[in-house]
Amino acid sequence: MQLGLYLLRRIATGIPLILGVTFISFLLMVYFGPDMTFELVGKNPTAEQIAQVRIQLGYDQPFLVRYWHYLVELATLDLGRSISTGESVRSLLAETVPVSMALTLPGFVLGNLLGIALALLAAWFRGGWVDRGIMAFSVIGMSISFLIIIIAFQVFFSSRYGINYFPVRGWDMRSLGSYLYYVTVPTLAIVFVSLGYNTRFYRAVFVEEIGRDHIRTARAFGAGPVAILGKYVLKNSLIPIVTRIMFSIPSIVIAGSLLIESYFGIPGVGKLAYDAVTTGDQPVLKAVVGATALLFVVVLILNDMLYRAVDPRVALK
Repeated sequence: MQLGLYLLRRIATGIPLILGVTFISFLLMVYFGPDMTFELVGKNPTAEQIAQVRIQLGYDQPFLVRYWHYLVELATLDLGRSISTGESVRSLLAETVPVSMALTLPGFVLGNLLGIALALLAAWFRGGWVDRGIMAFSVIGMSISFLIIIIAFQVFFSSRYGINYFPVRGWDMRSLGSYLYYVTVPTLAIVFVSLGYNTRFYRAVFVEEIGRDHIRTARAFGAGPVAILGKYVLKNSLIPIVTRIMFSIPSIVIAGSLLIESYFGIPGVGKLAYDAVTTGDQPVLKAVVGATALLFVVVLILNDMLYRAVDPRVALK
């Protein structure tokens, strides 16, 4: 009963977020996005042909009416058809979202696990050469452009100037071997980029926890570093860790894969969104924006539920 009421309250509070994000994005697309009329009418159109296409695209309707139709499409998952390809937008998302998740999940998981491990090590040896070395590596990773990292990794792993083993472009998930063959270089790039940000964030959390009285007491009673870091520091830092991981999910699934997919030619939702931006495919853009807003609301709900799981003192309200 309590969980059901909590979910209803969370959904109710998430509705303004969805309305705000979708309204602003729809406003920008309508007034600053490309007009697809002349992309569809061909050369030397007549006034009647132009008017007919504008009616087909819904351009003749008032803004609020068009926005209401957009919300109905999101609620019913009837997202229309892509202007560029004529395919169902819902089918396009169903095909591309799993690809993006399979592409980004290994790097996302490894980046966070390695970030936590390095941060624990740096926090334990705070101020020493281990800490300084890890932080220097983190700063270097944060300072280099993601595009430069992708190019460097591609040159090293996929060209005759390096080991020349992994493919330059493409995607195949028909078997585990082919999946690993294509996902390795993008995963390494994602890990390298995310590791610096993750390590610095987690180190700050762990350093604060290590300075607390109960940690000093555990040290005084002879507890070793493994017991202190695992049983006390990491366990008591789970709430900020969960928060960072959960709120990274929407950007990773929707936006984080955009550059990687575009550069490696991987048919995920990031490349779908990039192609929609370059071609002015508004049905696809509206669907991606709406899906991102919905995903944030889901993450908000799951995040609070995970708080309760990692710390029983947290109540669902």
